[in-house]
Parts: sequence; C-alpha cells; structure tokens
Amino acid sequence: MKQRILCGVLFFTGILFLAAQNDYPTNQQINQRLQSLNNDRTTTLTSLVKTEGGQDIWVLKIGTGDLDNKPAIAIVGGAEGFHVLSVELALQFAERLVSNHKKALETTTFYIFPNMSPDAYAQYHASLKYERRGNAAKVDHDRDGSVSEDPYEDLNNDGLITQVRVESPLGDHKTHPEDARVLVKANRNKGEGGSYQVYSEGVDNDKDEKFNEDPAEGIAFNKSLTYKFPVFEPFAGDYPVSQPESRALLDYLFDQWNIFAFVTFSPANNLSEPLKHNAQEAKKRVVASMLEKDVALNKMVSELYNKTISQKAFQQDNQGTDGDFFQWAYFHFGRLSFSTPGWWVPEVKADKPENGEGEEKPEKPKEKPTVTKESNFMAWADREGLTNVFVPWQTVTHPDFPNQKVEAGGIKPFVMHNPPYAMVDSIALEHTNFILEFAKMQPKLEFHNVKVEKLSGGLSRITADLYNNSPLPTHSEMGEKSRWLRKIRIDITKDKEEVLAGNTINLIDKMDAFESKTMSWIVKGSGNVEIKAGAAHAGFAVLNVKL
Repeated sequence: MKQRILCGVLFFTGILFLAAQNDYPTNQQINQRLQSLNNDRTTTLTSLVKTEGGQDIWVLKIGTGDLDNKPAIAIVGGAEGFHVLSVELALQFAERLVSNHKKALETTTFYIFPNMSPDAYAQYHASLKYERRGNAAKVDHDRDGSVSEDPYEDLNNDGLITQVRVESPLGDHKTHPEDARVLVKANRNKGEGGSYQVYSEGVDNDKDEKFNEDPAEGIAFNKSLTYKFPVFEPFAGDYPVSQPESRALLDYLFDQWNIFAFVTFSPANNLSEPLKHNAQEAKKRVVASMLEKDVALNKMVSELYNKTISQKAFQQDNQGTDGDFFQWAYFHFGRLSFSTPGWWVPEVKADKPENGEGEEKPEKPKEKPTVTKESNFMAWADREGLTNVFVPWQTVTHPDFPNQKVEAGGIKPFVMHNPPYAMVDSIALEHTNFILEFAKMQPKLEFHNVKVEKLSGGLSRITADLYNNSPLPTHSEMGEKSRWLRKIRIDITKDKEEVLAGNTINLIDKMDAFESKTMSWIVKGSGNVEIKAGAAHAGFAVLNVKL
C-alpha cells in the first residue's frame, strides 16, 4: 500500500513538473522524469552506458506479464542532438502510456530510448547555442592532425551560432525577392548574379579556406551506424558503431527478440510519405531499396499516420541518410522501421491578389514566388507572431575578409526543427495515439477450427488452423531475407514415440497478413495435450486439447 502511494506521489510530481515547464527539458530534468516513471510497477529503467560526456543512455522497458514473449515496439528519441522535440515526444509517449493506456501493455511491450545523443542535446541549453550532432569524444574531423582547431565563433556576441554573409560579386547567394532577411541561391541558368558568400558563423582558424569544419564535438550517433557507413566523413568516426552509446544500444537490441517494429523520431521521414521500391537497387548485393512487400506495409502504416496526425508534411525530402539509425533498423536488423520528425514548418501560401471590378488584368501571369524552407519558415513565424526566431544582420569585423562588408545573423539555431514548446503537448498526444493504433496491428497468432478425431487402436488425429489475425506479416520481407528473426515454432507436448504422424517441433518461415496454415498430428494415448505456436516478436498462441 505504501509503495502504491509513493508511486502515485512521484508520478503526480512528474505530471506537475511537465505542466509547469515552458521549454524543452535539460538532461537533468529528463532524468528526473524517467526516475518518476520508474516508480510504476510496469516500468524498468536501465542505464545502458555513460557517454564520453558522462550522460546516461537510458532504456525504459514498459509492460506486464511475460514481457519478453510479447510483440514489442521500440521508440527512439534523440537520434540527432539538435532535434530536441524528438526527446520530448518519446518522454511524453512513455508518460501517457503509463498513466492512461495500461491496457495496451496486456498485448504489447514497449522499449523507449528517450535520448541517444545527450551530449549533443545539452548544447540547446548551453551558453553558446548551435545545432550540434556530435557527442563529447575528441575527434579530428578534418584529419589534419589537430583536434577541434576550427570551431564555431560567436562574432556578434549574441550566444548563438548563425551565419555570416560577405558582400561580394563572386557570391552565389542573393537576398530573397520576397523577404530580404533570407538568402537564396542565385539561379545562374536564369542569368541571376549573386551578392553574398555565405558561411557558418566563425573564422578560418587553420587557414585552409574552410570554416568551422573541425568543431569541438565528436561522433554523431545518427551517422555512425553500419548501413551505408559514410567512410572518412566528419562526425561518422573511423569505423561503424565506434562509440559506447551506439555499441551499447545495438548489444541491447540484439538480445531483444520480441521487437517487431521501430518508431524513430528523427529528421528522416517515411511515415507521412512512404518509401518507394526500386527493383534494381533491391537486387544489389548490398540491398539499397526497401523490398517490395515491405514498401506495401510502409504505405499501409503511412496511411494510418496521415489519418492520425493532423499536420501535413511540407518540403520533406529526407527519407534517410548514410549511417543513420532508422535505415539500420530495417536493412541490418530486419525489423519494420518507421521514422518521422514529428513536426514540420507548415506551408504558408501567398495570398492571391484580388482584382477589383473594372481593373485591368495583367497581360502576363506573374512568376510563382520563390519559396525556400527558410522563406516559408519566416512567413510562418510572422503569421504566428514569433518574434524571437531571427537575428537581424549586424556588421562585424572578420579577419578573413578585410576591407569587405561582413554581417552575422540569420535564423536562430533549433527553431526550424523544433516548434515552440507550447505546441508540443498536442503534437505528442497525436503521436501517442498513432503508436497505440499501430500497436493494434501487430502480428497475432491464433488457433482456429480445432478438431479431435478418435481413431482405432487408441489413436487420435488433432487438426487445427494456425492463423495470423493481423494486417501485418509475422516477418518483414527483409527480416525473412536476412534470416535473423526467429521462425515461427510449433511444439506439441507429446513424446516422439507417441506422435505417429506430424512432428513434435515444426518451423514456419513466415506467416503473411491474415494467412492460415493447417496443421495435423496423429498421437496415441489419452489425457491433455498442449500445442504452442509462435515467436517472441509475433507472440504465442496456446492450444489445450483433451484426447
């Protein structure tokens, strides 16, 4: 009784903390919320490892009963350190699951990895803010023998790393025709000339004519996995899975046989827009396209996502990058893998000009306005009354550009990837609903049409249909191809000498959506017989037969 009261108090404290929050949480606040969740009887919180920066990589396992033999979904946040929204979405899913949706735990286990990039995430709350990807490892990104010798510099002393624009006729950027705050690439094909050279805010410390290419940060989790590992690229590391956090995660996952699907909150997106099948790429030795049957599944889950999530994606063309986690989970782990940023800057359409009565219509239609991600963001921010998202261009002295006009400014870090915190609650609620609806689609094995026929000589014939009552197959096509996922195993509790027809152990490679397979045994003797069929990631069906 005391334990229940304590759990309630701690969890209520966590809810009050969330209600009082007005910005994305710090790493310390994340830890406090996870510890509050861990006081519930359905949760187990484990630190897999500490990062180079001393931060815990947590996994929160939530479920009831035989957790390891129920189909499971893994939720991953913090794949990118600058995507702070992803951590909050994973956390709020866990909090809502524990407080409001425990019935879902009767059939599904959930593994929640709230933040895979806590070292990089901490930059959001640092005195110098910039969109960081790497952990705290010391790395020579430009491979010149010196570590972190060309970091970012805050030239206008505003605590933010934005952009530098240098006035030059050799530049390839110009001011946006509809919004002078924003820069856009000059279209050389249309004879447009540029006015500015554009760099990230800083100076060329090592005089190699590159800016900030060796920052004070290490390896990016979302660029260091084994699928299409980007060799020799910055933030990837010398070899795949080189960091304690990525190794600990993969070691943990390879022991969790019951995971059938991943939902990763990251910049990659195959939920609002499903991936496409490329037959030629799919036939390569290193498969480079989602397989055809899995593309169909992706489309079905995408339809559920778009039905559940009210916001529609805009200018989303990132369906995976080399070395990322979302693609690893599918191509190298064989599970269904879905990813979404969770939020997009909404499209802001230009107002159509209204011609008054009697006014002459223009002879030629006007050219469509130039719309970039940056111009659309600024138009949206203006519409929403967000005044703290842009640093006005300010003249600065730059040692690399003497006698040239140099200005620092531009859109602030984080704001294009993460909505104002006041919007997060409704976004998290919709994504919680999506994951719970998706969980209902999980493989579900059942026995149907059971018959027991008495034969002569004390024999009986048992016949039953094993049925997958789900729109999802028990194995993804990639999982079946990789031969990593365990097969469906059917056991009958009779000694071999008592089973005259049929095997005491049967293995099935895969069961498609709503597929049934008829099974039959001839056994001798009397009493009760148990038949069990399944695999950890597909669940188990148990049939008790009286002879």
